[in-house]
Amino acid sequence: MTESGVLSDSAIRAMVAAGDIAGDLAIADSQIQPASLDLRLGPCAFRVRASFLAGKGRRVEDRLAEFEMHRIDLRQGAVLEKGCVYVVPLMERLSLPASMSGASSAKSSIGRLDLLTRVITDHGHEFDRIQPGYRGRLYAEICPQSFSVIAQAGQMLNQIIFRSGQSFLDDSALRALHAKTPIVSGDAMISGGLGFSVDLRPETGTLVGYRAKPHTGVIDLARLGYYDPADFWEEVHTDSGWIILDPGAFYILVSRESIAIPPDCAAEMAPYLAMAGEFRVHYAGFFDPGFGWAEAGGAGSRGVLEVRCHEAPFVLEHGQVVGRLVYERMLSRPERLYGSAIASSYQGQGLKLSKHFRTG
Repeated sequence: MTESGVLSDSAIRAMVAAGDIAGDLAIADSQIQPASLDLRLGPCAFRVRASFLAGKGRRVEDRLAEFEMHRIDLRQGAVLEKGCVYVVPLMERLSLPASMSGASSAKSSIGRLDLLTRVITDHGHEFDRIQPGYRGRLYAEICPQSFSVIAQAGQMLNQIIFRSGQSFLDDSALRALHAKTPIVSGDAMISGGLGFSVDLRPETGTLVGYRAKPHTGVIDLARLGYYDPADFWEEVHTDSGWIILDPGAFYILVSRESIAIPPDCAAEMAPYLAMAGEFRVHYAGFFDPGFGWAEAGGAGSRGVLEVRCHEAPFVLEHGQVVGRLVYERMLSRPERLYGSAIASSYQGQGLKLSKHFRTG
């Protein structure tokens, strides 16, 4: 019987060596994270009329011929405009064994820019899900929501994990894990994963989050620590323990709980039940082994929440459950954990914007 779990960095390197993962340019070791692989933009973006999935028996290339409006050269960088939809063939191709599937997500800094980006595949009927045994190229659908951005070939907006068999921990296994080695500060809310809530009563001050401004300049994805947050974000303050979310607005908030991912686990963020409110916590989904883990310099890290309100104004209150983490077992412990050893940007984080913005 095949072992089940998420592949670690060493297994991903073995897949590269075997040709199961290949690229238009050689896969760089810097792309390989503790439990995931960063995916690179190719040299051309297709502006399309609408978002789409290839569907059974159809290739993305054929759908592009139906929906393409024009092409954009990304080799020297180009603007991807807010509210438009683009498809970019990625440099990576897969040739997965029949027992192995994949799942993708936006990288943390990309989600915090409200940059909707999802992976699509030939014959695919779901975003961000790569079917077992998939053979073919990967494509990124990119739709900037709050800010227009400058993107360039070779940049990494998406990441992918590889799963062998059934890797998810059920609630009983998650409770046992928490009893053995605490994975969250305070009481563990375990039901369909580890629940987490929003922090609207900070220990000091009244700053609880940021709201994206509606009319801003362009963000160059290559510029780190460059932009003044005040040019793109409004601070959200409260001393009452609640805020009102405006329909269509995008917010950066933070979890009340500190979270830890043990070395033999990975985790994926999932939205809470829709009936809990008119909002969604979304986009950046993967937490690598070692996130918030003391041995990796974490001592617990908050989860940054990327929140969009939907149809009606909604009162969000301190301690309200807004999402859950679904834990997965690793096939083997990674050679390197998330943290200072690999220059991870968000270990030990609190409320924090993407790394494109100046701090202090």
